[in-house]
Amino acid sequence: MQNSAARTYTQSAVRMGVVLDPALTWEVRYSIEAGNSEGIFQTEDLVLGDFSFLRVQTNGGSGGTLNREVQDNYTLTVRATAQGGLEAFTTVFVNILDMNDLRPLFAPTSYSFVVSEGSPLGASVGRVTATDADVGSNGQFYYFFRERVELFSVHPTSGVVTLTGQPITGQRMELEVRAVDRGIKLYGTNGVSSTAKVVLTVERVNEFSPVLSMVALVPSWLDQDPVFAVVTVEDQDEGVCGDIEWVSIVEGDPLEQFKVDRSPVGNEYKVVKTSEPVDWKKFPYGCNLTLQAKDRGTPPLFSNTQVVQVLVRKPQALQVRFDKQLYQVRLSEIAPPGTIIVEVRITPGPPNVNYSFSPFSASPYFLINPLTGVITTTTPLTSLSQDVVELEVLEQGSKLRTRVQVTIEDANGNTPTFARPAYDVSIEETMPVGTVILVVSAVDDDKGENGCITHSIAGLQALPFTIDQDSGELRTTRELDYETSSDLYMFSVRASDWGSPYRRENEVNVTVRLININDNRPLFERVGCRGMIEQDFPVGQNIVTMSAVDIDDLGLVKYRILSGNDLDYFNLNPDSGALALRRSLASANLKTVVFNLKVEATDGELFSEPNYVNVTVVRGGMPSRSVTCRETGVAQRLAELVLQKATALRRPRVDEGYTDLFSANRLTPQFESFPSSIVVREDLAKGASVFQVGDVPRCDVLFMVNELHVLGSIQSRAGCCPS
Repeated sequence: MQNSAARTYTQSAVRMGVVLDPALTWEVRYSIEAGNSEGIFQTEDLVLGDFSFLRVQTNGGSGGTLNREVQDNYTLTVRATAQGGLEAFTTVFVNILDMNDLRPLFAPTSYSFVVSEGSPLGASVGRVTATDADVGSNGQFYYFFRERVELFSVHPTSGVVTLTGQPITGQRMELEVRAVDRGIKLYGTNGVSSTAKVVLTVERVNEFSPVLSMVALVPSWLDQDPVFAVVTVEDQDEGVCGDIEWVSIVEGDPLEQFKVDRSPVGNEYKVVKTSEPVDWKKFPYGCNLTLQAKDRGTPPLFSNTQVVQVLVRKPQALQVRFDKQLYQVRLSEIAPPGTIIVEVRITPGPPNVNYSFSPFSASPYFLINPLTGVITTTTPLTSLSQDVVELEVLEQGSKLRTRVQVTIEDANGNTPTFARPAYDVSIEETMPVGTVILVVSAVDDDKGENGCITHSIAGLQALPFTIDQDSGELRTTRELDYETSSDLYMFSVRASDWGSPYRRENEVNVTVRLININDNRPLFERVGCRGMIEQDFPVGQNIVTMSAVDIDDLGLVKYRILSGNDLDYFNLNPDSGALALRRSLASANLKTVVFNLKVEATDGELFSEPNYVNVTVVRGGMPSRSVTCRETGVAQRLAELVLQKATALRRPRVDEGYTDLFSANRLTPQFESFPSSIVVREDLAKGASVFQVGDVPRCDVLFMVNELHVLGSIQSRAGCCPS
């Protein structure tokens, strides 16, 4: 065993030595002949019986020590000698046993690990490593942190540091990790054998890759320092992870003729050429450069590649051509003759330019100036049947052609017209609410919105009607009663189109007559009459008048006795309702007789509720007639209805109520001032204001220029002035 004390014997599982002959008296001596250069071992003999044992032990005086970590075995050649020159040789193999005399050692003694903020629990952060030169159980050890921590743990045997908590970005921790020997110490006490320092830093995760955005430019081939593209790089990460390390050309530039320069401010880069000139003749269609960006994160992330085409603009010969291949203009159908439509022009213009319409597109409505290319109208366009006119313009010298498409806009030149000059309709008073009584619709020959019509009832008078703004259907809005409301309604219906810049309107008179319907039964003014008469009451004299009223325009009422006059003593006047005796009661053998008469009134169609009259005949001691009745209030109600009817009959005229003073276009526009001549600079820009035309602000006015060869235009202040 290493580090053994002096005179420590080796141990062997078999006997080492020489067998002695009992007949001989040998003294066997042993010596080490080879393998003991340092003199660490020595031999001695021990005779027991007939066997001389070879014993190998450490030599205390040699100065050498056994160290397994330096040499773990020895091969000794041992010679045995006896009297008479006898000798024998043997080989002894000595294996040095390990003793736990070394401690674990860290290499290195300090560690620095970086932890990403988004690392999951249990993620490996790093690994610490220690070694022990001992073998077997003596060379085993385990790791642990000196102080307990919540965020990290170290595996006791592998030394792997893992994440056990949620770290905070920017957090920095310094920990001490120890390695403890598992074996029994040869000296001292068991405990910490070695320590190491571990520094853990939490950094942001490099989550996002850079994103390239490029704008390609086409510089002139004459530019000294051309810029072919502007590249912008965005990285959503913060801190170092969001910084861009480089933007580089990764493909498409084998000759390295281009480079990417960074702008002083921001993440903007420019694709420029190197100092060497570019032979663009070799690249007639330009170059396709592939760019990529890399950030400074750990680990770094790369953007997707972007391809930019590098071109230069070469000077080209000027080509004579029209400014446009198709001129599209819109023109009102009421544009006066001489209205400028558009100016066609070829550039660069030759000195002898000559514009004309091609033969198949010549039109009597349009004229083109052969020198200026200004197209104007020659006659009003209201007679044109088509909405779009196609004109082809030809320049005689160059034979170039262009097309002019003129869209004729409807100018709302038609007023809505009604089917009849006036409407007159009669309706019954019992018509249900919401019934269509009349359709008052107008039509407009204009196109588009100019031909769309909205119907409305003109004026502000309260009417029991409403009109559908689209269809013109006139409907009732409440119940109509001939007895309480007007029997004649006169009003106007207005039709307005949706014209622009002004609308057109028309009105028609509508008369609605209410037909009286027999919808009310006669009502008695008095009911429940009770009276007494003398037996000798005169025949024909009025006992009581059972008058009834028919609210239906004071209709004629007839009366009759339904029952109770079986003896035919009473007569009821059918026209007045007066009740009298038909024949005398004096000759009748009567003491006290009571007659219950059931009376009814009718207007010929409807019948009243039965009215009962109780007449008692008495003898003497009483006035000749005494009758009492209960008033029904019909007369008062009739008076109120008559008053209500009279109020309703005071109907306004058609033009009463609200009068639209602005519905008539009575006045013509008047200029406040108008110059006779205007001086204009020849370098005045197109569209510049030359002068302003004022007008009397009674209504919005539409301005037009009707000079044939004027090269300007006038801005109109479009209003909505009704016609």
